[in-house]
Amino acid sequence: MRIYELAFIVRPSLTEDKRKKIVDFVKDLLKDAKFTKEDSIGQKALAYKIKRENSGFYYYMVFETNSVPLDLEKKLLAQENIIRHLLIRKK
Repeated sequence: MRIYELAFIVRPSLTEDKRKKIVDFVKDLLKDAKFTKEDSIGQKALAYKIKRENSGFYYYMVFETNSVPLDLEKKLLAQENIIRHLLIRKK
C-alpha cells in the first residue's frame, strides 16, 4: 500500500457544519483508503489572495491506499468551497 498526504483549504465564510460536510465529501472520495492521520489546523491567513479570500481553514490528512481514484483531482477542483489542495505520494 502507498502512503499519501492531502492538504486542502476551505473558504472561511462557511459554517462549521458545511466545513464538516466538505471533509466528509473528501473522505467519501477516498472510501477505500485507510486514514492514519486527520488534522484540522484551523483558520490561518493566506500569503496572498486565492479566489478573493484572505484566509482559510486548513485540513491535513494522511492515508494509505493501493490507488487514488483517477478523478480525485478533478472532483476537488470542481468543489467551489475548496480553494486550494495538494496531494503528495510519500511512499
